[in-house]
Amino acid sequence: MNRVIHFEIQAENPERAVKFYTEVFGWGIEEWVIADVQMENENRYWLVTTGPDTEPGINGGLMFRRGPAPIEGQPVNAYVCTMGVANLEESADRVLKAGGSIVFPKMAVKGIGWLSYCKDTEGNIFGMMQSDENAQ
Repeated sequence: MNRVIHFEIQAENPERAVKFYTEVFGWGIEEWVIADVQMENENRYWLVTTGPDTEPGINGGLMFRRGPAPIEGQPVNAYVCTMGVANLEESADRVLKAGGSIVFPKMAVKGIGWLSYCKDTEGNIFGMMQSDENAQ
């Protein structure tokens, strides 16, 4: 089966995005340095570790955006990654405190859990899901 094995976050300001994702999700994010040489500007790349290898999930990367940022108010026009969270309301609070916004408020996905879409400091939309079989 063909499964997603890596993701990339596009950022106008990678350092700002690193701060956001570290504060909101506690991810480990480190700049990738090859042979002790840091890449030049737009070729720089950050490795994103979302959790231990013993748990389900994937890791990814973060890089300079190579085109225009998403336009405010435009519909979603790309893949949306959704993070599993223990408490959706607490995670939403962290998003706001870290400079992000809530673009789709908490809603029930019947029998699955609670879902919300948010926007990071770079204008990227992502989802957060709290599992709850009793969600209505």
